Parts: sequence; structure tokens; C-alpha cells
Amino acid sequence: MKFGPLPVAEAAGALLAHSLALGGRRLAKGHRLTHEDVAAAHGAGLAELIVARLEPGDVGEDAAATSLAVALAGVGVTVSAPRHGRVDLLAARDGLFVCDAAAVDAVNAADEAIGLGTIWPGRPVRAGATIATVKIIPYALPGDVLTRACAVAGRGALGVREFMLPALSLIQTRLPGQPDKLFAATVEATRQRAIRLGATLVRDEICDHEEAALAGRIAASDDAAVLLIAGASATVDRRDVIPAAIVRAGGVVERLGMPVDPGNLAVPWPGGWPDRDRPAGMCAQPETQWDRSGAGTDRGGPRHR
Repeated sequence: MKFGPLPVAEAAGALLAHSLALGGRRLAKGHRLTHEDVAAAHGAGLAELIVARLEPGDVGEDAAATSLAVALAGVGVTVSAPRHGRVDLLAARDGLFVCDAAAVDAVNAADEAIGLGTIWPGRPVRAGATIATVKIIPYALPGDVLTRACAVAGRGALGVREFMLPALSLIQTRLPGQPDKLFAATVEATRQRAIRLGATLVRDEICDHEEAALAGRIAASDDAAVLLIAGASATVDRRDVIPAAIVRAGGVVERLGMPVDPGNLAVPWPGGWPDRDRPAGMCAQPETQWDRSGAGTDRGGPRHR
């Protein structure tokens, strides 16, 4: 591609490099100049224009971005219409975003004219969400550069996997004086979160905020694929009620706390039976860091394929 100043008389058919106000009109950057545009520029006293001109073998920005996006799009991903050398890759369904990080790096390293950005791998997404963007920076790419970029992209490096979510169970612990509406709100918030991830809350229970009582409920829930525990009081130590009850029921506390706010503990049950103590912020509907950090994990969160 040739780029730079060109005499106005020779500019018909070239792509305008920068937007230009001309004869009461505003020509956008990337506009293909017509003979009328050239005449207007000459009439305005312009001697030259900054333009781009494609050479044999070049591929225009929109076509190049589309070709690369199509190469990257895997299962569960659709491609938007191009605009100014940009194409978005969109989730075609609710699920978990996955990507081949090496392929993403390889595409970005193929040529400085190509930019590929994605959201963080492992993030739950809703249908229609933008998961990645391909941007061709100049107005065209040499055909061999595009071919190389598509080759290193592989096929289907970006995808959205369906959640394979089991039914969920919820145990809430109660301290004296806590109102019934608090527990009802937690059930509803949990139910709505489950629906957003394609899961179903099939059982909810309340017990006293005591180690023995909770351990009994946990042990009786050994048929649950995923058990969520909403404690009446924040967990502050491994010997506190909830982690102690989990251990007493035969579980293992793998880690107490996670580096988010709000956040308490994530605990796998031996044999793959996940259990999670949920922070108080989960009683409300707005998305929290718990949703973002825990909702897409294999341990204590949605299963996926």
C-alpha cells in the first residue's frame, strides 16, 4: 500500500487518510475519493491530499479484518459486520469464553498492522457479548501478511463453551434475631444467578449457625452436585463455624479466602463435590467480584465442556 501526499489531480480513487471538510461536506477518513471530490478539493485551493492507495495483492481493511476474524471464530462465536477495519467477535450463546493464548500472541506478532484483543479467558459471557476485536490499523494489508496471520491463528482459536451446570443446593445459617426476609432475599438472588448460568436451584435450607448443625446438613446433602453455604456471619478463621463444619462433615478446606472483595472461601469436596461459602454481598442482585472470579471456575463454579 502506498501512503502519503498526492497531487489533487491524481487523487481520484484513492482513500482519504484523514477526515476533511470540503464544500460544506465532511469526508470521513477512509473515504474513496471521487472525481467530484477531486474537483471540490481543487476548487478549495488544495494542491495535494494525504491518501492511501492499494497495490496489487493488497487486501482492504474490512475484508482483511473479516478474514482474520472468521479464522479465529470457533464454536459458539459469530462475527460482526466490518467497520473501519474493525470486526468484533461475539458470543453466540451463554457460556464460558475460552481461547488459545498462543494463537492470540502469534496473530499480534504477525505484523504491527494487526491488533487482536480479547476479554480475559475463562470469563462467563452472555449471548451477544463482545469477546474479542480484530483491528487492521492501516487501510489495507499485503495479501501475504494476511495469509500468514490467518495461518498462525489456526482455526477456531476463540470459542464459547456451553455451561454444563448441575443442580444447585443452598444452605443458609441463622443467628437469633435475623429476619426471614434476609433468607428469602438470598434464595432469590441465588436463584437468579443460577438462571443466568443455565443452572437450577433445586433445594434451599436454613439451620442454626452452629458447627454441629451445619455439619449434619452438609452430610445429608451428599447427593448435591454443588452445595452453596450462606453463613449468618463472616468467616474469619479455619476454625470458624463454616470451615469447621465442612471438615467435620468429611470435607477439606483447600483455601480460606480469595483475593476479591467481597470474598470468603472456595472449598472442593473430595471426589469432585464442590462447596462454597458465599460472602454476604451475594445476597444482593448486582454482579460482584464473586461472580467474576468464581462463576467460571471448575471448582465451586459452573462445569463446562
